Order: sequence, then structure tokens, then C-alpha cells
Amino acid sequence: MKYGFPSLANIRSLDDYILSYDTRNRVAYWVFEHMSSDRLKPNNDLDRNQCSFIEDDSVHKYFRSTNADYKGSGFDRGHLAAAGNHRISQKHLQQTFLLSNMAPQVGPGFNRDAWNSLEKHVRKLTKLYKNVYVCTGPLFLPKKESDGKSYVKYQVIGPNNVAVPTHFFKVVVMETADNKLHMEAYVMPNQPIDSNTPLFAFQVPPDSIERASGLLFFDKMNRNNLVQINGKKTTFI
Repeated sequence: MKYGFPSLANIRSLDDYILSYDTRNRVAYWVFEHMSSDRLKPNNDLDRNQCSFIEDDSVHKYFRSTNADYKGSGFDRGHLAAAGNHRISQKHLQQTFLLSNMAPQVGPGFNRDAWNSLEKHVRKLTKLYKNVYVCTGPLFLPKKESDGKSYVKYQVIGPNNVAVPTHFFKVVVMETADNKLHMEAYVMPNQPIDSNTPLFAFQVPPDSIERASGLLFFDKMNRNNLVQINGKKTTFI
């Protein structure tokens, strides 16, 4: 990839996005998408209603998530590579419905609302920049409890013990017409979020996500071209 891979574990290249799969937690470590205005043009030949959530048979059967894992769990099958980002063909759209591209997300107030708003924001960036690159994934963050100690705790669902992330991240790099780079980084908790909360409230330093996830984002980027992070001018991270 142009700006490097966040990590090299269990990589699968689809027609319109790339993912790295976590066989232990049964969700992706990350997914990576390249977006532009040309790739997001309206396509009347697409029909989302014809898409089905399907198992990823490239993943060994021991490590796959299945529809049975989500059934009755109370969680949505939340897209990491958003379906709305892949409009070139019905095949590209269908590939976003692979369960390897899903993670358990709270539905009302998150997947269907705040997270959806972030996805729409990223799509709008393609109207302002010639290229938009986005890396999305789950986080499992520690929380301090009453004994004063911090623990990483998360629910698992279904027969295959699919991990429910505590948070999700998006790291976005935008290329300007003169090849300068802007970056935005977000972390959202996997819980209902007040609809009045602005997206910028979830912006974080990109390196905080790297430290939490164990991933390095856009490692091959020329840092001299990175002139803005989360709307603030800079010359380096």
C-alpha cells in the first residue's frame, strides 16, 4: 500500500479494501480503504437489499465469526469498511458484508447513529480532497475499577466467542491537490452516544491509537508533507 501496512498479520486483499484478521478475537485488527469522489459516484445498479451477511471462507472454520454468533446477542453486525464507501459494483458492495469485516456494535446511539455520522463525514471529505485513505478497527481499552487497578474486560458473544470491542477507531489521511497531507483520528466508545455530541469531541492524537492498538498508521508517509492533524497545523507527529 502507498503509505504502508499498519501490521502484517493475516492480511486479506479484497477487490476494494484490505483487512488484517484477528483469529483469536474473531474480528479484524484493521481494515483499510482508499476513497475518492470518482469511486463514490451514485450507482443505480447497486441494491443493498440484495446483500447478505456471509462467513468469510478464507478464514479457517475454527476462527470465523458466524451469523449464529450475532443472533440474539443484542449487537449489530457493524461494518468496519462501510458499505456506503464501495459503490463501484454490486460485488464490491457485497464484499463489505463478509463477517470478517464486521464487529459487534451497539445499535441504537452508536452503529446506526454516531458511528454512521462519522462514516458520512469521511465520505464528505472526498469532495474536498483528491484522495482519502481510512484505517478502521476495534480497540480493547483498560478501565480503572473500584480497587484502583486497571483491567481490560470485554464481552464475547456466540458459540465462537466473538469479542465485543470497548471502542472503535478511525484514522484518516487526506491528500490535497498539491500533495500535502491532512490527518484526522477518532476513537468512539462502543455505547450509545448523545446525538448532540459533535464529532470533534472524539478526535484524539493519532499516536494514542497506535499505542493502544499496537499498530503503526501510514508509516511510509513523508512526514514533511503532513501539515495538519485534527484541524491544527503541524509539521510532524
